[in-house]
Amino acid sequence: MNVKNFLIAGIVGGLVDFLLGFLFYGIIFKDSYPETLDIKLEFIILGCITFGLLMSYIFIKWAGIKNPITGLTAGASIGFLYGLSTNFFMYSNRPLDTQNFIIDVVISIIIGAGVGAAVALVNGKIK
Repeated sequence: MNVKNFLIAGIVGGLVDFLLGFLFYGIIFKDSYPETLDIKLEFIILGCITFGLLMSYIFIKWAGIKNPITGLTAGASIGFLYGLSTNFFMYSNRPLDTQNFIIDVVISIIIGAGVGAAVALVNGKIK
């Protein structure tokens, strides 16, 4: 595995994750997902970079994805599964809010698609 591609594509993917997350959770759906008083931005950034690195690892090590369109579709699929997983865990100890559940899964699909496209684009450009 090309470690340079993995790290650069993963960090770019993490940046895309952060920016799209801010757009959706911080601006568009701010009322549905209100900010808490004890938000730790450093953990959000680390989570975004981790997701970017995960996508980068899958694309580079296992799938060889370098085309942004392929990355977009693969990223959307991964985002869908990730969104379902996190929401199932999140609602395991609180009342189900079906609307927020569905919105969050759709947001996860869109963010996953964006991260996947970015990771594939960067992976395809770096030699």
